[in-house]
Parts: sequence; structure tokens; C-alpha cells
Amino acid sequence: MTHVRLRPLGFREDEDGWIVGRVDTGVCIEVPYAGKRAIELLGSGRTILATREELRAELGVELDVSGFVDGLAAVGMVASIGDRVFADTGAPAPSLPWITPGMVRWTLNPLLHCLLGLLVLGGVVAAVLRPDVVPRWHALLWSDHGTVVLLSEIALVAALVSLHEFAHLLTARAAGVPGRIRMDTRLQFLAAQTDVSGVWLAERRTRLTVYLAGMAVDASVLAGCLLTMALSGTNTLLSVIALTEMTGLALQFFIFMRTDLYFLLQDLARCRNLYADAAAFLLHLLRRAVRRPTAEPLTGLNPRQRRFVRIYSVLLVAGTALCLGVFLLISVPFTVALVARSLGELLECDGLVDAADALLTLGIVVAYQAVWVRAWVRRHGPRVRGFVARLVRHRVPGASVVRRGS
Repeated sequence: MTHVRLRPLGFREDEDGWIVGRVDTGVCIEVPYAGKRAIELLGSGRTILATREELRAELGVELDVSGFVDGLAAVGMVASIGDRVFADTGAPAPSLPWITPGMVRWTLNPLLHCLLGLLVLGGVVAAVLRPDVVPRWHALLWSDHGTVVLLSEIALVAALVSLHEFAHLLTARAAGVPGRIRMDTRLQFLAAQTDVSGVWLAERRTRLTVYLAGMAVDASVLAGCLLTMALSGTNTLLSVIALTEMTGLALQFFIFMRTDLYFLLQDLARCRNLYADAAAFLLHLLRRAVRRPTAEPLTGLNPRQRRFVRIYSVLLVAGTALCLGVFLLISVPFTVALVARSLGELLECDGLVDAADALLTLGIVVAYQAVWVRAWVRRHGPRVRGFVARLVRHRVPGASVVRRGS
């Protein structure tokens, strides 16, 4: 008589079945109704055998409950199967754990959303009626000292990005999802992002609110700046803030990098993992082009989902190629030239101010690259190490075999 002890799980009905997952880790899977019912029966204390018999009597289906439970255990949803106990690595600690759902429930209030919508609409009206308040790129060059401009813009971007991520975090926390803010990489870009995977178990309105919370805050700050300048005249600080927010909102349309709009589009398309499906589809096309054995990866999707995946795969290739092209043709030469010029100023040492400017520039470049490399290694390191290990086992005969003894 084998009993199964499950970890706390959440459920959400979906058009193709049920979404089951752990809010704390954000791991979710899709199961048919029979799978959802099996989880309920196991959670109520039924044994694996009793669950199989009850499913047969209740739904008329034959389910391999033992294999199903093993699958649940593989994704961390099972605490024990009989005498077998599974260690729970758990999830990383949430950001700002002292914030409780009750403290930020107001972030999901529709009245707040309407007020923010009116503020954004007011900003649009101000921009149309007073186009002179919309800042141009040269507003960023507010000082004759380049280092001052650079450091102030870094501080401003850090503050606005933090506000953006806090909006995601607070709305997710209001829905009972822990949420974790961390640094990550998207192609050559260093980006802050909030992991709110557990929100996939919430109702659609809540999910969309969490996805759009950051952009709503960005648009509200931008609108506030434009309205203030339309009423009281242009202002250097407000112009810089507005221009920075305009840039941030524009970057959200780079959906091939899994921005906020990407998650919105994925949800509206009812796709489970649009990026992974598109990557698998592109790899399938590549293997087929070089006449390597491959299987169609989209057979499990419905026609609408397959259509969205194919469209997104085109955007993924085009956007990635464009970004990498800009990186190789513009960003790399610019960074190399900037470092070379700073090193030259240090070697010439014409004055204390020039030397300090050069050191600050080098420090900023090195610090940014160090943070980028650390975030990239944290995300891709295990995959790279696995690839290298497989390569070594393939190239060195017997490298995968370790013998002990006499």
C-alpha cells in the first residue's frame, strides 16, 4: 500500500486541461483532468493502487498512476513515495520577504489601474497639444562633463529600473506569489528582471496585471513628467527622466528578448513557452536543412499555437541577428575605442581631472562587464559545463569510465 505525500500545489483550469504547479518555485505543468483528479485523490490519502482503481471507476480511464507520480517527483512536486523521501531544494529566498500580500493588495485594485490609465492619457494629450515638451536625445547632454552625465544617467536608470521591477514584485506578492528580483542577461544586454513564474497559476486578469505593472509605472512616470512640463515649462531633470523612460518603454517591444510584452503575448496566445518552442522549431529546421535526423517539435500544439510559434520564430531570428549585428559593428568598436582613449589619457597624464575622468570611465566599463559576465555564467554556466564534459567524453576514449580497485 504505497502512499504519496505531495508538496503544496495550486491548480488553474486551462482550455486544454489543468495547470498544476508550486507557487513557491514557479514550476508548473499541464495535465488532463484525469491527472488533476489523480493529484486530488493522492492528496486526500489514497494509495497509488486505490487512485488507479478510483479513476477507472469514476472516469473510465486507465492511468499509469505510478509513472505519473514519478513524473511529478521529477519536477519537485512530491515529498515522498512510500518510504522514499525526496529532498526539496526549494526556491531562492524571495526579495523583500517582509512584504505580505495583505500589505500590497491595493496594487490589484481596478480603481488604481483606471487612475493610472487616466494619467497616461493625460500625458498623451500633453504630448499632442504641446509637442515641445517631448524631449529630444540631446537633453541627455545636460552637462559639459561627460563623466558627470554618464554617472548621473547610470544612477537614474538604476532608480527607474528598480521602480519598474518593484511594480512586478508588489503586484505578484499581492497575488500570493513570492517573486525574486535578480540580474540577468538578454543577448548582449544586462537586465534586471523579476521572477514571478508562480503567477501562472493565478487568474488571467491578475497575470496580465503583473506582466504590465512595470510598463504601467514607466508610462505613468513619463506622463507625469510631460504633464508637469506642459503646465510649468521645460525642466532639465524632468526631460532626462522622460527620455530615459521613453527608451525603456521602446525596449519592451523587443519581444524576441522575452520582455514584459513577450510574456503578455505568450499569455494571450495561450502558449506555454513560446521562446523554447520557437527555439526548438528553429533547431528542427536547421537539422533538417543539413539532413540530420529530427522530429517535428510542434506536433503537441494546437493549430493556433503552432501558428504563433512559427511567427515568433521569424521575429526571434530577425531580432537576434539585428542585435548581435549592432553589438559586433557598433558596441564592440565603441567600447574598445573608449577603453583605448581612456588608457591613452592615463598614460599621457595631462592633468588630474583628465586622469580621474579616464579612471572613472574604465571603472564603469569594467564593472558593467563584470556584472554581465557573472549574470551570464549564473544562467548559462551549467549548460556550458555539461557541453564541455560531453565533448571531453567524446574526444577522450574511456574518459567517462572510472575504475577503482586493485
